[in-house]
Amino acid sequence: MRIVFAGTPEPAVPSLERLIRSPRHDVVAVITRPDAVAGRGRKVVRSPIGALADSHGIEVLTPERPTEPEFLARLADLAPDCAPVVAYGALLPQKVLDIPAHGWVNLHFSLLPAWRGAAPVQAAIGAGDDMTGASAFRLEAGMDTGPVYGVVTERIRDTDTAGDLLGRLADSGAVLLESVLDGIEDGAITAVPQPADGVSHAAKVTVEAARIRWDRTAAVVDRHIRSVTPAPGAWTTIGDLRVKVGPVTVTDERLEPGEISVTKSGFLIGTSTVAVRLDRVQPQGKKQMAALDWARGARLDAEVRAQ
Repeated sequence: MRIVFAGTPEPAVPSLERLIRSPRHDVVAVITRPDAVAGRGRKVVRSPIGALADSHGIEVLTPERPTEPEFLARLADLAPDCAPVVAYGALLPQKVLDIPAHGWVNLHFSLLPAWRGAAPVQAAIGAGDDMTGASAFRLEAGMDTGPVYGVVTERIRDTDTAGDLLGRLADSGAVLLESVLDGIEDGAITAVPQPADGVSHAAKVTVEAARIRWDRTAAVVDRHIRSVTPAPGAWTTIGDLRVKVGPVTVTDERLEPGEISVTKSGFLIGTSTVAVRLDRVQPQGKKQMAALDWARGARLDAEVRAQ
């Protein structure tokens, strides 16, 4: 099939790589978000998907909005049979959805209808789910509401960060997406409507939402931190210092919520149940470092608490 692929961040790369290698499909163009300023050097950089397409000599379309007349005309000229989507980052209007003969097939990193929305992996970890997965479904006007062609499942491990889990789902989801496109081309696969029960939503995680609540249980604090690692990153204030916090270890020791203990055994902060031990921290404006080393160097006052 003639394919136009839409995607932007790193988790979309395995899917595009697999489709480029596929003997059955021809990736004629890629749609990605416009080049953006990133990094400390504030340089304008291509998205991971755009960079991969460039390396293979594939046409790259970067509309500011997918309603732009020039973009719509070019997409129609390309006459794609199908358009797979992986984390593109913009809503597609109906006039765009209508162009490919077989529609747009979205790879979403949850078991739909659970965790529709922008941050399904973060939501699944934060909620304490045991299982998640990826779903390939046909895009329609609603938010992740379209009928599902197929799924893969993935167990959520006790130490998984969002980055860890998303990496595995990106790989297994790429295999799923290719098989679904093969099935569509063969006329051997049918999309099944999502059930009405089990719907949940996963909004984009803001920086403010990533702040740690030390008045919650240690288990919830642990899941919350892992769910927003590496981005946007869990954080707290310790005295007047703002610090990003990496994954923690739940201990048997007891401290008051937000209470700090710095000993030879580690840097501990209390929750509503037991304390957690911090492994890595990143003070604002500095590089990540060992939490205990930072705590010793910061010479924290005995009365200082995490908030």
